[in-house]
Amino acid sequence: MKNTLYFLFTILLFLSGCKINEEKSVDNSQLKAPSAKILPEKLTNHGDTRIDNYFWMRLSDDQKNSEIPDNQTNDVLGYLNDENAYLKEAMKHTEVFQEKLYNEIVGRIKKDDQSVPVNDNGYSYYSRFEEGADYALYCRKKIEIDKEEVLLNGPEMAKGFSYFGVGARSVSPDNKLLAYGIDTVSRRRYSIYFKNLATGELLLDVLTNTSGEATWANDNKTVFYTKKDPVTLRTDKVYKHVLGTDQSNDVLVFEEKDETFGCGVIKSKSKKYIMTVSYQTLSTEYSYIDADNPNGNWTIVQPREKDLLYNVDHFGDNFYIRTNLNAKNFKLIKTPISKTAKENWVDVIPHRESVLFEGFDIFKNHLVLTERINGLTAIRIKKWEGDEYYLNFSDPAYLANPTSNLDYNTSVLRYSYSSLTTPSSTFEINMDTKDQVLLKQQEVIDPNFLPDNYTSERLFATANDGTKIPVSLVYKKGINKNENTPLLLYSYGSYGSSSEPTFSSTRLSLLDRGFIYAIAHIRGGQEMGRYWYEDGKLLKKKNTFTDFINVGEFLVSQGYTSSEHMYAYGGSAGGLLMGAVLNMKPELWNGVVAAVPFVDVVSTMLDETIPLTTFEFDEWGNPKNKEYYDYMKSYSPYDNVEAKEYPNILITTGYWDSQVQYWEPAKWTAKLRELKTDDNLLIMDCNMETGHGGASGRFERYKRTALTYAFMFDLEKITE
Repeated sequence: MKNTLYFLFTILLFLSGCKINEEKSVDNSQLKAPSAKILPEKLTNHGDTRIDNYFWMRLSDDQKNSEIPDNQTNDVLGYLNDENAYLKEAMKHTEVFQEKLYNEIVGRIKKDDQSVPVNDNGYSYYSRFEEGADYALYCRKKIEIDKEEVLLNGPEMAKGFSYFGVGARSVSPDNKLLAYGIDTVSRRRYSIYFKNLATGELLLDVLTNTSGEATWANDNKTVFYTKKDPVTLRTDKVYKHVLGTDQSNDVLVFEEKDETFGCGVIKSKSKKYIMTVSYQTLSTEYSYIDADNPNGNWTIVQPREKDLLYNVDHFGDNFYIRTNLNAKNFKLIKTPISKTAKENWVDVIPHRESVLFEGFDIFKNHLVLTERINGLTAIRIKKWEGDEYYLNFSDPAYLANPTSNLDYNTSVLRYSYSSLTTPSSTFEINMDTKDQVLLKQQEVIDPNFLPDNYTSERLFATANDGTKIPVSLVYKKGINKNENTPLLLYSYGSYGSSSEPTFSSTRLSLLDRGFIYAIAHIRGGQEMGRYWYEDGKLLKKKNTFTDFINVGEFLVSQGYTSSEHMYAYGGSAGGLLMGAVLNMKPELWNGVVAAVPFVDVVSTMLDETIPLTTFEFDEWGNPKNKEYYDYMKSYSPYDNVEAKEYPNILITTGYWDSQVQYWEPAKWTAKLRELKTDDNLLIMDCNMETGHGGASGRFERYKRTALTYAFMFDLEKITE
C-alpha cells in the first residue's frame, strides 16, 4: 500500500519543484515546458549502441514503495510532478469546459443502474449502483424469492483507498461461501478473501499475491488459485488451498517453469472438471481433475506443441475443443474423456477459410457458435440433431456475442448486441421458436438522444499492398462532411484483439459537436480472420502502422476531413501504434492522443524482469535475436524520435501501471521535448494513484476523458 509519508513528500515536491512560467497565456510558445535532465546511458546489443538519455527515469517497485525516497526517486517524482503542473497550466483555460464535459458525460449515466441478473445454482446474481456511488453493490436473490442479499458493499469497502478494484467473485457449490479478490494498488496483484454468506463474517483465510480468481472444488472447502511472480507479475503457479489452513501450507499443484507461458485455473461449464491452462501467443496446454476429487491426479488433455492452440469444455462423455490444428481459422472437435490426445480428435465444425470460428456454447439440445464473417460477428444456432440458422442483424457495423449462459438444460440463449448507434443491449432468444425478448438496453440519460439521429457507415480503404482495410464510422446526421470536419480515428491492432464497433454514450460529446468517429480495423487485430492477425505481428508488424496511415489518407481523400482536422487515438499497444504513426507520418494529424503507450519496445522486450515481456516474444519477437532487434528498432517509437515537427500530442500514463510501466511514456515525452522542432502542444498526464486501467471509480475515470476531449476541442476552437 502506498505510504502516507511518501505521498506527503510528492506533494511537497509538486509545490516546490514546478518549472512553469507564471504567465497565464494560453499560447503554448509562452509556457516554459519541463526540462528533464540528460544522463546518457549506453545500451549495446548485437554490436549496436543506443544512447538513452532518460534511462534514469526507471524506478523499481522497492523504490516506489519506500517510505524514504532516494535521490533517483526524488528526481523521477520531481519530473513527473513538473509535467503534471505544466499540463495543468497549459490546459487551464479549458478547466471550465472540462468540468462541463465531465458533468455532461456522467450525466448520461444512469446513477442507480443494475446489471441483468444471471441465474446460477438456485440464485440470481447481479450488481447495482446506488445514485452517486462510484462502486457497485454485488448482490443476489434466491430465485422466486424477492429478498436481496448484499454480498459485497463496494462503496463501504472502498473507503480510505485511492484505488479499489474488485477481482473475480465465486460462490461455493453449496451457496454458503463467497471468494473474492481485492486490489488496492492498481498493480493487478489481488488478495483473495472468503466470506460466510449466512453470517456476513470474513473467514481468517487470506490468499495474497494472486490473480484474484478462486475456483471451487465440489467439496465446498477446497479452492484452486494462481499466484504471481513478485517481479514479473507472471501467473506461474497454481495452488490448492483448504479453508481453515494457513496459506503457507497450500499445496503447489502446478508450476509453469517456461517463462514464455502464463497459467490459470478454471472450472468446466458442467462443473464436473477443474482445469489448469498454460498459455502463450502460439501454444496452450490443459490438464484436468474431477471436481469431486480435488486431491486426484491431473491428466493432460494434449501436451503443448508450438503453434498448437486449443481451449476445452465438457459435455456428456466428451471434451469439446476449439483448436487451430490444421485449421488456421480454428475449428471445433470432440474427443472422448478417456482419449484426449490430438490423434483422437474428431471434427464437429470443420475449418473454413473465409470464416473465423471464435467460440462456442454448449446446451443440452443446441450448439451455439460465435463466428466472424467479413469482419463482423455472427451467432449461429445449431441443433445437435436438426436444423441450424444465423441470427440477423441490420446495422452496417456491430458486435454480437453470447453472454452469461451458465445453464445446460435450457433452450434459451442470452446474447449481447451493440452497434455504433445502438446502446448495449441484452437479449434472450428461444432457440426452438426463435422468439426474442429484450431484457435490457443501456439507458442514456439525455432527452435529446435518439439512435436515429446518428449515421453509421462501413467502408474499405486500400493499403499499400492492395489489402482492403475495413473502416467503421459514426457521425450525427446533418453534419457537413468536408475538409473542415473534425475526425477522430481510433484503433488497437495487436494480439489478435479486434477493435469492435460498439456504442459509447461518452462519444456523444464528440459527435454532437460535429466530430466524425472512425475505427480502422487494421492488421494485428483479428477482424478478417487469423491471417489478419499474423500479417500484423513479428516481422510484419509495420503493416499495422501503415494500414492505419492508409486509412487516415483514405478518409482525407474521400472528403471526410483533412490533416488539419484529423486526430488519432490509441492506448497501450494502440499507444505503440500512435507513437509509430507519429514518427512515420506526423503531418497527417492535427493531434494525437497516446494512452498508457507501449513505446520503448526494444528496451522493454530485452528486459525479462518487466511484466509481460517473456510470454510476448511470439507477438513482438525476441530482440536477443538480431533479426528481431533490428526490426523492432526500426519502428520503436522511442528509438525513432527525430528532430522534426510533430503535431499536438497528449500522453497519459499511471504511476502504478503494471502493464506499460510509467517510465515508457515519461521517457518518450522527455525525448520528444528534447528533439521536436515545432511549437505544438505536448502534454503528459501522469496519474500518481492509478495503473493501466486508470481510476477505479465509476465516475472518476471520465475526468481524463474530459481532458482528452478538451484537448481536441481546443485545437478545433470549440469552446462549449
